Amino acid sequence: MEIDFSKSAHGLIPAIIQDSETKNVLMLGYMNAEAYQKTVETGKVTFFSRSKQRLWTKGEESGNFLNLVDIKNDCDGDTLLVQAKPVGPTCHTGADTCWQTPNSANYGFISELEDTIQLRKENANAEQSYVASLFAKGINKIAQKVGEEAIEVVIEAKDDNEDLFLGESADLFFHYLILLQAKGYKLDDVINVLKSRQK
Repeated sequence: MEIDFSKSAHGLIPAIIQDSETKNVLMLGYMNAEAYQKTVETGKVTFFSRSKQRLWTKGEESGNFLNLVDIKNDCDGDTLLVQAKPVGPTCHTGADTCWQTPNSANYGFISELEDTIQLRKENANAEQSYVASLFAKGINKIAQKVGEEAIEVVIEAKDDNEDLFLGESADLFFHYLILLQAKGYKLDDVINVLKSRQK
């Protein structure tokens, strides 16, 4: 890939560091051609430190390295997206990211839905909340509901009504998320099992 280090007077270009698994942005650093080359050769993300005026491998003192997974160049050839696996916290303050946010997996709307389910579970008002009413009825009722929804998905899969199939699929997934939390788990726990099976 063609990287244009000449666009900066000092030969430095921004390098956005992203966790290769969670996709969270961890930090922003700067690379010159030498830092880029060392990163590729060693597999450890290396920057040019503007304060120290030298190459600096992230983690060289703390041990919190960023192990290189992939590097992509942007359309103008002057910004890098570096995907890495962090070893420990990334920020010098001890935080996961330089924006003081946790580097946890986030599945967008699904994570928001899980948070809502957890709120309904913790602040149970069975008269006002369908989810709270399910938790109040216990694990057997929740498991039964997942079974019923699964059967409905199978039935709709054999027909040609796509709206009904998708609707029942959404119902199944929603009730499965409830079942996971009733058992003390979240979707991330299931995903980790799937990752462990990846060959």
